[in-house]
Amino acid sequence: MRATPPVEDLGEGLWSVPVPIPGNPLGYTLVYVLESPRGPVLVDAGWPHEDSWGALTAGLAAIGTGVADVHGVVLTHFHPDHSGLAERVRAASGAWIAMHGADADLVRRLRAHTPEEHRDLQAERMAEAGASPDEVARLRAAPPRMAPPAPPDRELADGDLLDLPRRKLRTVWTPGHSPGHICLHLEDADVLFTGDHVLPRITPHLGLYTLDTDEDPLSAYLDSLTGLDAVPATRALPAHEHRFTGPAARAAEIAAHHEDKLDRLAALLDARPATLWDLSARLPWARPWAEMGTLARRMAAAETAAHLRTLERRGRARRRDAPGGTPGWTAPRAPARP
Repeated sequence: MRATPPVEDLGEGLWSVPVPIPGNPLGYTLVYVLESPRGPVLVDAGWPHEDSWGALTAGLAAIGTGVADVHGVVLTHFHPDHSGLAERVRAASGAWIAMHGADADLVRRLRAHTPEEHRDLQAERMAEAGASPDEVARLRAAPPRMAPPAPPDRELADGDLLDLPRRKLRTVWTPGHSPGHICLHLEDADVLFTGDHVLPRITPHLGLYTLDTDEDPLSAYLDSLTGLDAVPATRALPAHEHRFTGPAARAAEIAAHHEDKLDRLAALLDARPATLWDLSARLPWARPWAEMGTLARRMAAAETAAHLRTLERRGRARRRDAPGGTPGWTAPRAPARP
């Protein structure tokens, strides 16, 4: 578990408030607080837990303000370690909540089903990927994940300025980690809030969670990494780990990492179709496949699916659908099976 850093004054009316994520190896989310004449605006809000709420309220008090004073919360994306406390902040202060329209649409779709329905759908997708019946059964028996966040009051698009008096905080749409992930360029302070898009040491999860879609999250992510070249900011303030300089250079390193992973995956393909689960098991991960739990394997398979989708788009992989069976992938010139 990462040690939680202190609340920090970053200068120019900007603060960093670490909010813990209990039981998660990431350790904490860095919530950023921007001072404004109408009250502070938060960039992200933190995980929905009493310990997290206590850290957020104590951090705001340490910088001379409080939850009731918050003017707005802008979310880099909808994941619970970023959005989880936003609704509670809104209830305490009347603050607006903003996120990109693509994530707002996704939140509305997620809220149309119960957490139990989502868990069962995930189990069906694991079976489609080639997971064993035992693993599918373990996921069905697991507690359902938490409900998605409340829909935002305001939806953002690329290039939009936030409601932040006397400051210029501009939306930079960076899809990939989520469909509506955004970075935020504080143009009057040479700062780019990168959310999970660009982190100093690790890379964000990129998942394709259903094969029955035309989405290509990895290609979208690689394009949005390249797009950071056009953002004139040298100081990066990520949601995890620590601050760093040169976000465009770090983005290029992450892109190279994914290109290497695409090459590794392509090298595993041959004439015989392999399932998504089998290919995932043969790739290198931070933790060996044999030591992963069911949920970790599901996320790894979703990331493999995202890389396979990009290989398909580039003509480097071919999907073979068996009627009523499990899909498989081969090298692009592999002969069709009789």
